[in-house]
Amino acid sequence: MDVVELDRIAVGEAVRVVDLAGDDDWERDSPCAGWTLRRLVAHMAAQHHGFAAAARGAGGDAACWREPREMSGPARVHRAAAADVLDAFGEPGVVEREFVLPELGGGFPGRRAVGFHLVDYVVHAWDVAVTVGVEVRLPGEVLGAALAVARRVPADPARRGPGFAFAPAVEVPEGAGALEETVRLLGRRPEQWPGRGGRP
Repeated sequence: MDVVELDRIAVGEAVRVVDLAGDDDWERDSPCAGWTLRRLVAHMAAQHHGFAAAARGAGGDAACWREPREMSGPARVHRAAAADVLDAFGEPGVVEREFVLPELGGGFPGRRAVGFHLVDYVVHAWDVAVTVGVEVRLPGEVLGAALAVARRVPADPARRGPGFAFAPAVEVPEGAGALEETVRLLGRRPEQWPGRGGRP
């Protein structure tokens, strides 16, 4: 499978787990420090729209990356945003385009940019899943591709933490699977979510 198809699967799983959230889940804390599930899903929707804009040549427009103001129906908002990015990534030649991604510092080849989106939505699917207490269901090809991207993310502490795209990496135990290694490399601590599907 190519990276666009792998990303489509990851986004579909993120949609599935967001859709499982109940009314009592939206104000729960998520693995993204300081963010409730509602805020996390607003961020996810904004990133979908931003990447869609980048695929269409408008990634430099800051307005395209803003979180939605209306989040009374988070799952509905997220579903619409996911449809937007999948539509944009489905356009012919998307992986040959340049994507402007302001959060990551500029322009990137389309194939690499879609890879960034892929790893983001594997990890965010996990974030949502552990918040609502369900399991992530992703095939090995998707998890392997996401891990390959996560291993290439610079681990320099000066480029991780508040104000940056990723939290500092945490130690990966021997024998960790692809999903666990990915979420740890991007700053998550599965052991903090016992009994809620937290160990990948």
